[in-house]
Amino acid sequence: MDIELKKWDESMKDDLMRLCNSVDRTYLSERIPDPYTEADAEWWLGMVAEHDGKDSIYRAIVVDGKVAGTISIEPKADVMRKDAELGYFLLTEYWLQGIMTEATKQICKIAFDELDIIRISSMVYSPNIASQRVLEKSGFAHEGRQRNAIYKDGNIWDAVLFGKLKEEQ
Repeated sequence: MDIELKKWDESMKDDLMRLCNSVDRTYLSERIPDPYTEADAEWWLGMVAEHDGKDSIYRAIVVDGKVAGTISIEPKADVMRKDAELGYFLLTEYWLQGIMTEATKQICKIAFDELDIIRISSMVYSPNIASQRVLEKSGFAHEGRQRNAIYKDGNIWDAVLFGKLKEEQ
């Protein structure tokens, strides 16, 4: 299996729309529109073109030539500006194959090499054990838990916090 992180560009608009309209949304942020329209894809790809490599890293996860997911590292602000947030999702048919662990390792290296950051953070919904394992296997430390911090689809969950320092690469 060939796993590659590829820069998003305008030619991938249809792949992005297919991905965002097919992904399991159980543990995703509600800020991703549903349905995901052509206008949504155009806006997001424009934002990516403006920020990628400057203050953020955005990549398509390509498995054997097909877009299977997306992964990003986006900056925090103010006194937390040396920290950046990791986010990702993968189509269900690609789960449990080590793909997200490999993609996470790759993007962390890119971000620490290219961005002016000293740590990467990630927050996971407490029932999402698979995502917690991805972070642990990728060298992230479990840093804590925010009790009852997430409300989604009538559920209240804890937020599980992870972090990785630049010197821990």
